[in-house]
This record gives sequence, C-alpha cells and structure tokens, in this order.
Amino acid sequence: MLFSCVYEYFLVILQRFLQNTHSYMYKATDKICDLMSHEEDAIHIISRFGLEMGVGEQTIAEACTIHGVHTPTFLAIINYKVFKHKALPAEVDIPTLQCYLRNAHSYFLDFRLPYLRRALIQAIIPADPTTKIPMLILRCYDEFVEEVRTHIEHENQGLIEEHVHDDQRITDKLTEIKNLIIKYYPSNNLSQKDIATYTLINVMSDLWHTELDFADHCAIEDEILRPALSQIPADQPEPVATQEPEALSERERDVLIQIVNGLSNKEIADKLFISIHTVMTHRKNITRKLNIHSTAGLTIYAIVNKLINIDNLK
Repeated sequence: MLFSCVYEYFLVILQRFLQNTHSYMYKATDKICDLMSHEEDAIHIISRFGLEMGVGEQTIAEACTIHGVHTPTFLAIINYKVFKHKALPAEVDIPTLQCYLRNAHSYFLDFRLPYLRRALIQAIIPADPTTKIPMLILRCYDEFVEEVRTHIEHENQGLIEEHVHDDQRITDKLTEIKNLIIKYYPSNNLSQKDIATYTLINVMSDLWHTELDFADHCAIEDEILRPALSQIPADQPEPVATQEPEALSERERDVLIQIVNGLSNKEIADKLFISIHTVMTHRKNITRKLNIHSTAGLTIYAIVNKLINIDNLK
C-alpha cells in the first residue's frame, strides 16, 4: 500500500515536471531580450537569422516580423537548442530554415574555424622547438577544417542525404584534437602562467563549444530539416522563399547605402555601430533578396529605388 502511494506520488511529480518543462518553452510573445539574457546559444541563433542587438522590449514575434523571419521556424530552432523539443514538420518554413543553415555554414567557415586556428598558432609558438607535436596537432586541425568545408559545400549544393553519416565523424575528429592536446601537448616548462598558456586554455574552451555548436547544427539538419523535407510530395519542386523580391529591412538599406558609397565591411561596421559579422550577414541577405551580386548592380538598384542621390555618389 505504501509503495503504491509513493509510486503514484512520484508519477504526479514527474507529470508536473514534464508539464512545467513544456510550459517554459519559448513562445512568440516572450521578450527576445529575456531569451538573449538567459540562453547562451541565443546570440548565435539570432545572428544566423539576421536579427541584431538593440532589441529593446520587442517580443520574439515582433523582432522576427521586423527582419522578415518566419517566427515558428525561429522558435523551432530555439526550443530545439534549449529543450531538445522537435517541432512538427508543418511548423517549419523550409526556405527560412535553409537560410539559417547557410548563415551557420558561413559562421563556421568564415569566422569560427579561422579564429580557432589563429589562436592555436599563438598557443603553440612558445612550445618546445625540439618536438614536432604542436605542428602535427595543427595539421590534424587543418584536416578537420577541410572535412568540415567539404561537408558544408555538399550541403550547400543540396546533397543532404549522401552525407548523413559524416556528422559524427567530423565531431569525432574535433574530439580527437582535444584529446591530443590534453594528452601530448608539450609543456613550456615555465614556472608562471604566460599568455600562450592562457591562450591554449581558451582554445580548449573554444574547441569544446565549437564541438557542441557543430553537433547541434548537424542535429537541426537531421531532426528538423529532413523531416520537413520528407513532407514535400515527390512530384513537387522544393519550395522557394517567395516569387516576389523580398523587401529590405531598414538596417539592410543602411548597409546597402554604405556599400554603394564604397565603404569596406569594417568601415560600415564602425559607422553603423555593428559587428563585421553582422555586416557580412546583411550583405548576404541583400544579395539573396535582390538577386544582385555586383556593386554596380546594387548601385543601380539604390538609384532606381531612391535610396541614394546620384549626385552624392562618391
């Protein structure tokens, strides 16, 4: 009798826990500033959707609407990253999700992996010159980067199903690099910690976060993108975001004006008080929305749409 009561009480507690966990999933009416403050991964997700800082008191729905982002898809990614909740395929807008994944690819290839390599080089320069271990570790890292690059290039070409088994091998490669450093990295024999030592500690932390980030990225493809793609009838073409040109956001128009005026990414970032990574994201969104790839073409678009005065062109 006692066991039965304890068992029933346990089931009630478990049910309440599951209900509370589900109720704490993020909703469209939640403030996006709260999301960014409480969730470590939210900053990366927001940037990959083209959203920015300075959100004020906007709700998630309001911020997504301002930037032309499909709100349920945004919530599907956030709630999967935080709670591992799998959205129903019908809740996901495939073009929005594909845009998010392309931006994630750009982040890994254009920023994160080159940054890690530079930090790794700074850490291994003071190492014992009589051993080749640091350079061999760097070689392993370069091989890992090439695998990631190949994997992402095939994904960008739409060859998703052929590479479903590459994900684990790539994350295993990163784990191997961490273990090589932990087990075999030569000591610099200094009595006090120096910059190289602290740099190596930061590299290890960054490798750990990159491994988790890439694993989640691959899981999003497996658990969200592929189920959504499987719902598309075989005799129908893959949907595109829209048949009409997408309108540029106010910030994208600001960036476009600076591009036409001949400013570099860094100059644009300094002038608009945003990061270079955000500038690059805006440039990609501008190119995607307008389907214009040349500066001359963008200049023509800006003139025709009266974003700039032709007499003021530098």
